[in-house]
Amino acid sequence: MAFSEDGLSKLEEVLKGHVAKGSPPGLVALVAKGVETHVFSVGTMTLEGEAPVQRDTIFRIASMTKPITAVAAMMLVEEGKLTLDEPIDRLAPELADRRVLMRIDGPLDDTVPAKRAITLEDVLTFRLGWGVVFSDTYPITKAVAGLPGFGMPNPKSPITPDQFMQRLGALPLMAQPGVQWLYTAASNILGVLVSRAAGKPLDRVLSERIFAPLGMTDTAFDIPREKLDRFITGYAPQDGKLTLFDPPDGMYAGAPLFPAGDSGLISTADDFGAFARFMMSGLAPDGRRLLSEVSLQAMTTDHLTAAQREGGRDILGPGRGWGYGLGVMVEDSPYGVARGAYGWDGGFGTSWFNDPANGLTAILLTQRVFDSPDPPQVHKDFWKAAYAA
Repeated sequence: MAFSEDGLSKLEEVLKGHVAKGSPPGLVALVAKGVETHVFSVGTMTLEGEAPVQRDTIFRIASMTKPITAVAAMMLVEEGKLTLDEPIDRLAPELADRRVLMRIDGPLDDTVPAKRAITLEDVLTFRLGWGVVFSDTYPITKAVAGLPGFGMPNPKSPITPDQFMQRLGALPLMAQPGVQWLYTAASNILGVLVSRAAGKPLDRVLSERIFAPLGMTDTAFDIPREKLDRFITGYAPQDGKLTLFDPPDGMYAGAPLFPAGDSGLISTADDFGAFARFMMSGLAPDGRRLLSEVSLQAMTTDHLTAAQREGGRDILGPGRGWGYGLGVMVEDSPYGVARGAYGWDGGFGTSWFNDPANGLTAILLTQRVFDSPDPPQVHKDFWKAAYAA
């Protein structure tokens, strides 16, 4: 069943209603079903300005980077340069012979040996043993502070990929490999593994293998000077109002020392729409197969136990598990997203899901930072309206 004109009109009204309240000041939304695609551009590029958001406006997509990094890894798996069940020690000798904290709030030297090595699948499923812990008083959280993947994205991080791995190599794991789902550092370790397996920097790997074949011409780790006028201003909520978070010539001006596989990309609705279409088929627009159906199935299947989903609920949200680099709905969402849908959100104000059973893609790009892992109401209302349309 195609979209209805009435449903699309109501979806646009929902988006305009949120922009009218000023939170966010501007957005671009995309819904697609098969070859039918509809894009809505609403609001302005800045809170006080008059320049309208356009279809080709560029957004910081933050954690929507994760599935792209995972796709690159799976391409290398298919070529035999990476192996799912292989310990990562070959490409990450810094992380061999791990020790594990006896307890998460304990001293860094109170450890036991890891029961086994970390595998690539542990990294893809975020069960390698490192991630965000919601306390800044534990010795381990103090030790990882400032490392990419243990806090807010920071494209200006002074740490290189090799330094990142060396710093991690000096620290114990927070949990035994395979036991606990922990967000988000795994995608940065994955980015380093992809780079080392391919023999190229991560940005080149993604550009050559994904962005170029899919025609994602505006997706990158930094904003070129000639595109600054298309780069929307970023805002964060503070004391009940939006405040400047990142201007166009801010954090993303200039190539990063650490291309963050968990959060580093900027993109547009049409670019990410091309990636979303690819995730439905594994095919480039010219018909070339870039990723097998077997790999796509593995990526978009939940790999967590019920206990691991419950342990990660604060970030995963209700009814959602984890595949390879993205969330997977294991039951219908309270916000209308159906069981079997997959995708992920970006904490700088973006969200995406594919629902293969219904053939539906829904992408919402704002630049209003999330207050918490629970997305703002505009995203939830958009998801419901996308299904209704």
